[in-house]
Amino acid sequence: MTHTSWAVFEKAEPEFAAAVQARFAQYPHHVLATLRKDGSPRASGLNVDIRGGELWLGMMAGSMKARDLQHDPRFALHTNPGQGEEMPDGDVRISGRAVELVDPPELHRYAEETETPHPFHLFYADLTEVVHIGVEGDDLVLRSWTPARGTHTVRRGNDDEPPREDPEPGDSAADGSAPDGPASGGPAPGAAAG
Repeated sequence: MTHTSWAVFEKAEPEFAAAVQARFAQYPHHVLATLRKDGSPRASGLNVDIRGGELWLGMMAGSMKARDLQHDPRFALHTNPGQGEEMPDGDVRISGRAVELVDPPELHRYAEETETPHPFHLFYADLTEVVHIGVEGDDLVLRSWTPARGTHTVRRGNDDEPPREDPEPGDSAADGSAPDGPASGGPAPGAAAG
């Protein structure tokens, strides 16, 4: 099974990945949504760390969100909106599956690199979708990336105007060629943060 790491996304869309990473770097705390055993949602605060080609989700030992992910690895992550209503750098959401890192030497290495106190749970993200929503002029611009589809951009003007799709580089509408295939590869699951 292929692991879609942060490095895979970054290689496929370096500018998009840089904008998303910068948005996460603006605030230390973000919002993680997990699923409880009964299927109901749980929202929790979380610090996000992007390093070594992975998006890392770290949690205190025994935390409910860690137990949720151990039971059902699906998650959604939303950037901290910050103060006011402006959000000049947009709004970011990431969906995926969390894979727990359980190898003691790798956990110890991560703890030393990040000064994380033991014990803790550490998961890396297997990305399924990255979304950035921002405003450009009078348009609301929704840009999304998935491993299978690549990047897709939709622009919305006022309510009287239908959404418009931007042709992406590599689309036949943009340059007359066939669309590029999805990126693949990346570090193996459980690869150490570097």
